[in-house]
Amino acid sequence: MNKITFIVVFVLSIQINFAQNTCATALPITAGTHVIDAINGTEVSTPVCAANGTGQTAAEWYAYTPTQNLSIKVTSDLSVNICKDTRVHIYTGTCGTLTCITGDDDGGIIACNSGNTNAYLSTATFNVTAGVTYYIVWDNKWSSLGFTFQLSEAPIVIPPTGPVTFISQNIATINSSYNICVVDMNNDFLDDIVGVSANNIRIHRQNFDGSFTMTDYPTATADNLPTWSLTAGDYNKDGYNDLMYGSTNGLTFFKSNSTGTAYIKDNPGQNIFCQRSNFIDLNNDGNLDAFVCHDVNPNVYYLNNGSSVMTYYQSNNPLTPGAILLGINPAGGNYGSIWVDYDNDGDQDLFIAKCRGGSGTAKFNELHRNNGNGTFTDVSVAANMYDPVQTWSSAWGDFDNDGDMDALVGASSFTDGSHKYMRNNADGTFTDTTAGTGWDTNTSANIEHIAYDFDNNGFVDVMGGGNKIMYNQGNGTFTPFNHGFGVSAVGDLNNDGFLDFQSGNTLRISSGNSNKWLKLNLQGIQSNRNGIGARVEIYGAWGKQIRDVRSGEGFEYMSSLNVHFGIGQATTIDQVIIRWPSGVIDTYSNVSPNQRLNVVEGATLGNNSFENFVFTMYPNPVKNIINISINTANPVEFISAEIYDLTGRRVQTSLVQNQSVNVDLLSTGTYILKLTDSNNENYSQKFIKE
Repeated sequence: MNKITFIVVFVLSIQINFAQNTCATALPITAGTHVIDAINGTEVSTPVCAANGTGQTAAEWYAYTPTQNLSIKVTSDLSVNICKDTRVHIYTGTCGTLTCITGDDDGGIIACNSGNTNAYLSTATFNVTAGVTYYIVWDNKWSSLGFTFQLSEAPIVIPPTGPVTFISQNIATINSSYNICVVDMNNDFLDDIVGVSANNIRIHRQNFDGSFTMTDYPTATADNLPTWSLTAGDYNKDGYNDLMYGSTNGLTFFKSNSTGTAYIKDNPGQNIFCQRSNFIDLNNDGNLDAFVCHDVNPNVYYLNNGSSVMTYYQSNNPLTPGAILLGINPAGGNYGSIWVDYDNDGDQDLFIAKCRGGSGTAKFNELHRNNGNGTFTDVSVAANMYDPVQTWSSAWGDFDNDGDMDALVGASSFTDGSHKYMRNNADGTFTDTTAGTGWDTNTSANIEHIAYDFDNNGFVDVMGGGNKIMYNQGNGTFTPFNHGFGVSAVGDLNNDGFLDFQSGNTLRISSGNSNKWLKLNLQGIQSNRNGIGARVEIYGAWGKQIRDVRSGEGFEYMSSLNVHFGIGQATTIDQVIIRWPSGVIDTYSNVSPNQRLNVVEGATLGNNSFENFVFTMYPNPVKNIINISINTANPVEFISAEIYDLTGRRVQTSLVQNQSVNVDLLSTGTYILKLTDSNNENYSQKFIKE
């Protein structure tokens, strides 16, 4: 009798499961250990929840329905699976219309004990609601071999309230193949939500009242989809942001037309194993170029000829006519590129996070100093940034508010080290000051690490693994707080001055607090249209804060191009300085907090430089008619228009008719449009006449 009882218990706790071919036939399971004989089901999970894109051809399906609200851990990170390679996806919904909850590829910590010593097992932790069915799906992206996984249950621990909280808001129509981008797409400086599919760009435009309006823009078939990263920037300088998709086989550009109503495909055709991609003005000619980390070969870049024609270069071939010497490293393993002015000389330098880049020096992280003359120098060793920690991304910010950029090199695995908090010494070198900061005890690895001031206290925080934001305390330490969701695209999605997240069709809206803020939207004239590469400084009771304008943070996602500062309880900002890539410096004094500032490069005419959020104008550049769009939250009636050249000479006076101004008779050049409303208030913006 005892033997029979023992056998029954064993069968219940360790179940050997055969192929669960479809969502409809998913095997119901409960907490315990489960053995998969092989991954040979015929249905593949879509959308993909875990990292590393598509490529799977089979899957095993399981269904778990809890009887109470719980915290669940699904893991293959077990000693019995050593040296195996797994990937898991977690869904809810109904078969055919599933929604991603979470997923994981290489989140385990058990490394192989022979040959390749990397850890490729999977772990996913998530909260569940009683009575809701959750689908646990293992695919054969890397292997079809069988393995054992474990599902465990634990009570949900309700943490104390953090510096800010986030409220979930679901928008069902955010359902494109890739929903990983938050950026302004219609030139009103409000962050929009961008989703892309093979033949469509779906934009949820943010309105001034906090709602969203969805519009689909059908496109030619994308040769490459953003399976690894998506990047945005206005590389054709028409006032509307363009997109770059990075995939395993290459990249595809989609650039807007002159009215932002359609997107034109440009597929260069080179075979690139894309990782992080960035828009950056490499040669400082005022046009955005494209840079791409190459996983298996030297990095590549595309130079913009000023007419939005991109020419391909590989970074280890400096003899190619027109090439930029980016540093010669023949190895791959290039994952997370980030452009940052670490030496405060006014140009953008390059840090590359490396992951499994091979043996020897090929696996060490790289820092390349921009020499300002079209060449770069590898200063990794001299700067003390030459480190083998396995990382997919780094987070850069002036964490100690001393006027230079520090780095958090985030570990994606603890195989070759752990997180490194590197303090900038202001002399071209960095010191490892990890001990005692909170990063030394942070055991959560992640492929994504991003730096923003999420609680607006005036100190830059970092979000990485474990669903945590590491809140900067302003004294050299960081305090973790688990918000229950991970890194995703970041922007101000309700225009309240606090940063929010968008992951799939779920928005995480910050509840905010009493801290004050400042947000800047840059419009370059001599510099690139987005002001990417500009340095923004603000001064006040706190001392000094700085930001660099970047296209492409972390590893995969594209986040807002607007510049965001928190200033705590300060009541005024003594000075704002924008140092443009062109060398132009704009300075503004006595700026009030809690406002969005639209800064046009060099536009210092009049006293209302920041008042132009009352209106936007398009197209810019313009050939004949400037159209004026008025912010409905601050409605005004424009009566007259004056146009000045950059010497301050008035060249045209006219009435505003049908919300437009005719500039057909102006010569080609750059001008300032000053509008006067019915209350005799003046507002100005700069534009280019073609």
